[in-house]
Amino acid sequence: MRVLFLCTGNSARSQMAEAILRHLSNGAVDVASAGTKPQPAIHPMAKKAIQQLLNITMGEQWPKSLDEFVGQRFDVVITVCDAAAAECPAFPGAASQLHWSFEDPAAAIGSEDQRQRFFDASAKAIVARINLWLETAGLPIEGRRGM
Repeated sequence: MRVLFLCTGNSARSQMAEAILRHLSNGAVDVASAGTKPQPAIHPMAKKAIQQLLNITMGEQWPKSLDEFVGQRFDVVITVCDAAAAECPAFPGAASQLHWSFEDPAAAIGSEDQRQRFFDASAKAIVARINLWLETAGLPIEGRRGM
């Protein structure tokens, strides 16, 4: 199975979703992420949230443009922000295109601790949504694990 997560900047939500699905599926799902307007780097608070929640790193990941994936075949394309959902092209051959609306943790305001808590909450919400999707999709993935 091949899954693509999309958001605007590809620096937080879609990157976290990519790392989470790869981890929860034990690598059984070929997963990527991209942005309609990718940022230069993954947000450090996204990396910290994933490290603390699942004890994994995003060391092999980087922001990519949606343009790199147009024309490729995916089984599922999932937008994780409303702006990306509005801009997302159709992916021929995709069994489904889904939209999961998550607030942008990079837009959080407040102290560093408050902003990090927003990233942490976003990561937990993405874990819960991916676990639910894996269960309802009936994917034969052994050893799914959560938080």
